[in-house]
Amino acid sequence: MQYLADRTLNSPTNHLKEYQIAVEALGRAPDFDPQLDASVRVQAARLRGKLARYYKLVGIHDPILVDVPKGSYALSFERRTPSPNPQPPAVETGPAALEPKAPPWMQYRIVPALAILAVTFLAGGIAMYVINHRTAQPAAKPGAADRLPVALQTFWGPFLHGPEKPIVVYSNAIFVGSAETGLRYFEPSRDNRDQMIQHYTGVGELAGVLDLDRVFQKSGAQFRIKRGGLFTFDDARSNNLIFVGSPMENLTLRQIPSTQEFVFQRVATGENRGGEVIADLHPRPGESGIYSPTSKAGGEDVDYALIALMPGLDRSKSTIILAGVTTIGTQAAVDYVSNQSNVEELLKRLNVASGSEMKPFEAVLRVKVASDVPMESQLVDLRRTDH
Repeated sequence: MQYLADRTLNSPTNHLKEYQIAVEALGRAPDFDPQLDASVRVQAARLRGKLARYYKLVGIHDPILVDVPKGSYALSFERRTPSPNPQPPAVETGPAALEPKAPPWMQYRIVPALAILAVTFLAGGIAMYVINHRTAQPAAKPGAADRLPVALQTFWGPFLHGPEKPIVVYSNAIFVGSAETGLRYFEPSRDNRDQMIQHYTGVGELAGVLDLDRVFQKSGAQFRIKRGGLFTFDDARSNNLIFVGSPMENLTLRQIPSTQEFVFQRVATGENRGGEVIADLHPRPGESGIYSPTSKAGGEDVDYALIALMPGLDRSKSTIILAGVTTIGTQAAVDYVSNQSNVEELLKRLNVASGSEMKPFEAVLRVKVASDVPMESQLVDLRRTDH
């Protein structure tokens, strides 16, 4: 936002372009191609959502409204006309507040055919960009990791400095059906491959891959990228792995050793049947052991996400799972472990000193969501699993 404000105020006649923002503000290489990399559009959408949220809450009395109008990257400034008796945002109370709402997974997981196709093409474009961009870069120079904060070097160390490039595996769920008949998840027990099949990747997974790319760029390291459907057991045996997305959609995660404390489950009964939750396999006395997303009409949604570090199939390798119940939760999980202050908090809670070796753990994040943007993530449960 600071970059956009500077250009808008100091060069009002210079119309901002994606290429200019990518190279000057996001640190992209001169060969940046907006057709293959949607990072500028993704970041602009996130900024737009965060501004809208700010003016509904903290900035409800601000005299000037700042926005990023769609179709432009120049900021707009508008003087707010105060109402005679400004009212704070309404908060539901009483029995109505306890009524079950439609879960967020219905918003993010069940999407129209055209939206699935659009996101599919976007996934392919970002994947091709990351592959081409990272492969074209020269090998990392000694000392390049000095640009990455020590906390992030500690957390990501095994993945940044291993003998082989780690593999980022992003979820790419299979759907069957069409726009006319509706779309649902592919089920091997009832569907055959002759039916129309669509691959769907959520925007949170895509934003997550871009966040990881930024971390690796700062360290001078590289990774390879695969969608879940192309991941093999040979990959699992011989590489450090970073899974981005729920095991419910990253099907390979269901077939290899996974988490010990927290798992993803689908709700079997009730009005939320088919919805997804994170279940605590060893809940403390008095706890339900279920982390279920909630959604309030016109209010703030809550999602949950899992962050887990564990040994790979080959015990000399490491695996990280970054997965939300919804695609927005997945984005929040990657955001969390890409942020210096968050990782410093995580290391402190794990009693791991910066610069020392990471130990296996599993953690649950509570994510506040507004306008399909993760606004705030809080670590609500954390367990070491190296015992």
